[in-house]
Amino acid sequence: MDRSSRIGSPGAARGAGPAGRAAPANPANPADRWTRYRFRSVWDLEAEPARVYAALEDPESYPLWWPQIRAVAPAADGSSGTAFIRSALPYTLRVSAAELLRDPVRGILEVALLGDLEGWARWTVRSRPGGTRALYEQEVEVRRPLMRLLAFPGRPVFRLNHTLMMRAGRRGLAAHLAARPEAV
Repeated sequence: MDRSSRIGSPGAARGAGPAGRAAPANPANPADRWTRYRFRSVWDLEAEPARVYAALEDPESYPLWWPQIRAVAPAADGSSGTAFIRSALPYTLRVSAAELLRDPVRGILEVALLGDLEGWARWTVRSRPGGTRALYEQEVEVRRPLMRLLAFPGRPVFRLNHTLMMRAGRRGLAAHLAARPEAV
């Protein structure tokens, strides 16, 4: 089951993210409210939390099961990298992620995002009857110039694009987790 919903109004004050890195909106620029997004998606999966967490903490494998994550290039430090993302709209986003928190005991993964999108994202993995619930939260500002230019008229389309991407990701991860492990 995938439930993606808006958790903030376009003009809502932006709260601090996982590391308190949220930049305040510029009240002198009304366009700022149209370039900021808050997303929340819930993925219910039929796999143990440890397996779900292991899959989510390995971003290099995302292109294997998440069609819109076209490539991931890890950095030499092992705690950051760059993803190339293309969903239904005809553009590819380049987003670098730097690890903020990796806590398998609490089931939390957090990253800071830079590039075409700036902000943060968090996975929270919890047990539920019959499997796992993975909560994805993201708060970003669009930095790509064309998307900023089209912020007001394009906002519903950008939100729909994100929803479609998250649905495909949930389906892909569910199939990936259901596949039998390869023989060694």
